[in-house]
Amino acid sequence: MGEGPSITITQIEGYRFAVDFGGVLPQLLVDEAPPIGNGEGPFPEQLLVSAVANCLCASLVFALAKFKQEAGGLRAEARCAVTRNAENRLRITGITVGITLGASAEAVPRIDRVLEQFQRFCTVSESVQAGIPVSVSVRDAAGTLLT
Repeated sequence: MGEGPSITITQIEGYRFAVDFGGVLPQLLVDEAPPIGNGEGPFPEQLLVSAVANCLCASLVFALAKFKQEAGGLRAEARCAVTRNAENRLRITGITVGITLGASAEAVPRIDRVLEQFQRFCTVSESVQAGIPVSVSVRDAAGTLLT
């Protein structure tokens, strides 16, 4: 297996943990949501969904730059569906990401070319999608659905 980013996670108390990114960044406090934890930090499902959304947004920025385009900023809202499996265990069964451009589609002349390829640049969503369906939509500043 190839080398990639690594973290160290250390239990503080109960379901609270400190995530160490190797001294490059401050530690991140994570916790489970109530009633299991105290909700003192993001919980694992939120971290997974944020990783998928962040990677998709970065990939869209990368694809825009390839075509020398600017979208006037991006905003994404992401959520996951959590359901019980046959053993009654909670599982993430889908992730939905809605990305909104800061500009209108007309202000981004090659948006069609950008949209047809940006998802393929996303390491995280493409990897997660092997086991969890990931649905992505992109809207412009006016709310027009682009993909």
